[in-house]
Amino acid sequence: MSVRRVRPDERLTVVEHLDELRRRVLVSAAALVVAFAAMYAIHEPLLRFLQRPLPEGERHRLITLSPTEPFYLVIKVSFWAAVLVALPVWLYQLYAYVVPAVSDQPKRKVLAVVGGVSALFLGGVAFAYFAVLPVALRFLLGFGDGLFVTQIRAGEYFSFATTMLLAGGLLFEVPVAMTAFARLGLITASGYRRHRRIAICVIAFIAAILPGGDPLSMILLMLPQLLLYEVGIWLASAFGSTPLWRREAWAADDEPEPGPS
Repeated sequence: MSVRRVRPDERLTVVEHLDELRRRVLVSAAALVVAFAAMYAIHEPLLRFLQRPLPEGERHRLITLSPTEPFYLVIKVSFWAAVLVALPVWLYQLYAYVVPAVSDQPKRKVLAVVGGVSALFLGGVAFAYFAVLPVALRFLLGFGDGLFVTQIRAGEYFSFATTMLLAGGLLFEVPVAMTAFARLGLITASGYRRHRRIAICVIAFIAAILPGGDPLSMILLMLPQLLLYEVGIWLASAFGSTPLWRREAWAADDEPEPGPS
């Protein structure tokens, strides 16, 4: 199902806008259904892949406590994996629907932006999987070693793992959000620099409340965020626009003064 991009100079009625939105939602839903079917077909290797960050002796000790839990686990993990696979399609449909109302951008640029956002998200997921998740699991499972007999419930483990992976992907979108705010004129690169200390506190707080909670995984999550914040400052400096309040002031200055009555 292909959806024609609307040109910026094209005037559409409310019904036409809603019809275009409906078609893009249908395309996004179809992408999710196809991705879910594909992920469900490979759910066994997918579940084994998610268990790899566990310490060697814990990978085959996941337990379930109800007859329906294995089924719901497979559906849940397949769904979140499908969301990850369908994400580029969703981003393209959203970008192609919203951007023509603001500016005329070639399709190649749209694809480049969508590819960059998707790559950052996948990079965050990969970083959480290979760097953060194993460290957090080793710390948490070994914390009460000798005091407790630890049995890992499958549902809680996969919820923990998927939350960490999705959080890692979202945190890597910090430069995108910073650039978007700068493009809208809500804040400038110098504003980001002035509020660097506040940003560091916010990054530390987010890293602390994520499911891992241990100092090592918190530090591992913070380090790339600090680097990405600096990247966001550079992007805001390169691609930002004039702040909204300054544009309004200029517009007010350009208004002709009323003549004598």
